[in-house]
Amino acid sequence: MLSRPFDAEIVSQKTKNNKSDPKAGLMEKRIGTISIVIRERKMAEKVNKLISDYGDYVLARQGLPFPEREIFIITLIVEAPMDEINALTGSLGRLEHTEGKSILSKIKIA
Repeated sequence: MLSRPFDAEIVSQKTKNNKSDPKAGLMEKRIGTISIVIRERKMAEKVNKLISDYGDYVLARQGLPFPEREIFIITLIVEAPMDEINALTGSLGRLEHTEGKSILSKIKIA
């Protein structure tokens, strides 16, 4: 799945709709990976802040620096509702010099 810009209005509407849904607390989760490529080290602090903000969904994290090439790669294994995964990858995609892509299993976890 390619990341796309985060649309707060759509997520806000979904959240409002879920509040009236008795199954709202049972949102299906997906498990997968998010790969992040940072092309300038100065962006690492903002990326780490975002990862920390979504830390409840991160099962594992691996970082691989290539400072001589000015490329830094972070891979996350996540288990989260689709809205949260999309919010994270969308937020990453809006950061300068940063790319984030997710690959998710088709298996839905209750």
